[in-house]
Amino acid sequence: MRAPHRLTVRHQSVYRYSEPVRFGEHRMMFRPRASHDLRLLSMQLLITPTPERLHWLHDIFDNSVAVATFSVEASELLFRSEVTLEHWEAPLPDYSLEAYASTWPFAYTREEASDLVNARSRQYPDAEVDLWARRFIEPGGTTGTMTLLRSMTLEIKNSFMYVRRTEKGVNRPADTLRLRCGSCRDFAVLMMDAVRSLGLAARFVSGYIFVPDYDATLGGGATHAWLQIYLPGAGWVDFDPTNSIVGNRHLIRVAVAWNYEQVLPLWGTWQGATYSFLGLEVDVSVTEDV
Repeated sequence: MRAPHRLTVRHQSVYRYSEPVRFGEHRMMFRPRASHDLRLLSMQLLITPTPERLHWLHDIFDNSVAVATFSVEASELLFRSEVTLEHWEAPLPDYSLEAYASTWPFAYTREEASDLVNARSRQYPDAEVDLWARRFIEPGGTTGTMTLLRSMTLEIKNSFMYVRRTEKGVNRPADTLRLRCGSCRDFAVLMMDAVRSLGLAARFVSGYIFVPDYDATLGGGATHAWLQIYLPGAGWVDFDPTNSIVGNRHLIRVAVAWNYEQVLPLWGTWQGATYSFLGLEVDVSVTEDV
């Protein structure tokens, strides 16, 4: 196994208001998911003003969630996370799929299918997406599963324009198809819906991306999003259509879920005059420690 990259992720989010407001509960998903390819070395979390209570929990997907409650008013709410980790990358991953899953179409086993119901359920069924997904199937015959998925990933990278978007929410997959542009989360949701239309199980991934110096990788400077597809024999495989990445290269997983709204990096409530909200600023950097 190759030596790991030692990376430091700094993530800062600041809410600003024109006057002091009261804060409700806020939940954070900043802590990367430890795995055989990621080892967490340290984490620091600073919140200003200091919360009255801060506790951690694992949600239904086993993501680490920090929950903060507040008792004071303020005109600024700051969250600053710094994480150091070791990340093992497979530059040319060899996915040994089960023989029955190596070509499409295939059927999950009964046990897999019962566990993957939510991962195969479409949020935005649309005939346009169905037709687009079937463009990647060889006419009149079977198609290699990885060939199909690599082609779809590459098509989004090559034919769609990446636009960083800070406002909440995602575009419907059919709208992303028509616009031919979107954010990383729009591309992830489009590809999730497309592969689900083909009967495959997919889940949304929120996290960070390491962008080396002079590299053309997109999505740096903010949180990043991609998807994983469950492939028998290989398990959950990462696909980043924003950068046409297959595998975990540059990708630091923080949270996974069936759908986008279940893995918001930061969300919460506040009480005050609507006009007092000035905005949210997010800054993320991922650097390699040498």
